Amino acid sequence: MSVSYRQPGVVLTDRRFTVPLDHEDPTGETIELYAREVVASDRADREDLPWLLYLQGGPGFGANRFVGRQAWLDRALDEYRVLLLDQRGTGHSTPLNRQTLPLRGGPAEQADHLTHFRGDSIVRDCEAIRPTLTGGAPWTVLGQSFGGFCTVNYLSTAPEGLRTALLTGGLPSLDAHVDDVYRAAYPRIERKVAAHYDRYPQDVERARRIAEYLLRHEPVLPNGYRLTAEAFQSLGIMLGGSEGSHRLHFLLENAFVRTAQGFELSDAFQEEVQNSLSYAGHPLYALVHEAIYAQDTRPTAWSAERVRGEFPQFDAAKTLAGDGPLFFTGETIHPWMFDCDPALRPLRETAELLAARTDWQPLYDPARLAANEVPVAAAVYHDDMYVDAAHSLRTARSIRGLRTWVTDEFEHDGVRAGGTRVLDRLLALTRDEV
Repeated sequence: MSVSYRQPGVVLTDRRFTVPLDHEDPTGETIELYAREVVASDRADREDLPWLLYLQGGPGFGANRFVGRQAWLDRALDEYRVLLLDQRGTGHSTPLNRQTLPLRGGPAEQADHLTHFRGDSIVRDCEAIRPTLTGGAPWTVLGQSFGGFCTVNYLSTAPEGLRTALLTGGLPSLDAHVDDVYRAAYPRIERKVAAHYDRYPQDVERARRIAEYLLRHEPVLPNGYRLTAEAFQSLGIMLGGSEGSHRLHFLLENAFVRTAQGFELSDAFQEEVQNSLSYAGHPLYALVHEAIYAQDTRPTAWSAERVRGEFPQFDAAKTLAGDGPLFFTGETIHPWMFDCDPALRPLRETAELLAARTDWQPLYDPARLAANEVPVAAAVYHDDMYVDAAHSLRTARSIRGLRTWVTDEFEHDGVRAGGTRVLDRLLALTRDEV
């Protein structure tokens, strides 16, 4: 059953699909997928338009919710019917969280269940629903960040389903272990933090003062989140976005308020911090983030936490014992998050079992990518905090015919922050117009 309605300039249709949980067992358990079709309201020929499928970044986030023709969607609607897919486990698709995962059984059963929520399963979902929508015709896929990882899997496993592939900040390493990913990430994070402090030098003292307070008090936020110094450092994930440095600055400047007991963290600061740190809306991100890199018998074993030990400048206690700046962290998942965050606490044992898993399957096929015939273009952001540009360019050289646009105009969220420019450039590259 589908429902259609209108927003300014567009017609939207909500669609639902049923797919196997495990595509290797098509007669077994099923899950539901939700997707939103968006078409320009002034297109009388909209039924004849080719499809563009958008794969959101993450993992664990539902597709972007737009009002009308915002950001890249405005350019896409000039020539496509757009499908905004809530990938399995996210958004309005069958949800995965602390409330629903116990339906699978105990932690071992939950961990087994979560192995079906990586890019390979998402691609098979796309291929399962494509014939219903397109009549069997291939479609264009726009993959942002993790959505780009999924798109490279698509090129590896089902290129016949693709008319064109467009990637933004989403070219993964084909063979790097997750430890290699984080060894490359921490120096990039350090550069982003240094750039933030160059922009807002007053934040050096503010960040130290907040961290010192947290080491002494470890307050519990209104939603039950235990705010430690390490949790505070993880706000650095903001620095990978186009407005992230400014958002972090505005957050830090409102941290303290004078009370009858002395200076305390303000209610406004606590409210904004808990909204920024909580995984209640996207727990799948924390659960499978490291697993999206796993491709062999080596466990992920809390890679970001282990590799962080190789970079002592990120140790808050050691930093505060001296006089250096506090370094925020970035897109990293740590075991203590499953102690601090009430949305994750019931899933700690499940997360431990996933981190110890040693039976991960390959996600990419280098031979097939080397023989690729699908037009592909990728935006690679020069100092992307989330995805290593060197890894991306190495992969780009491994995919036959892929054209890159390497730019320092945008951060990781360029496809949204850059409006129509990023999508327009990628389409032009696939059409040999630039």
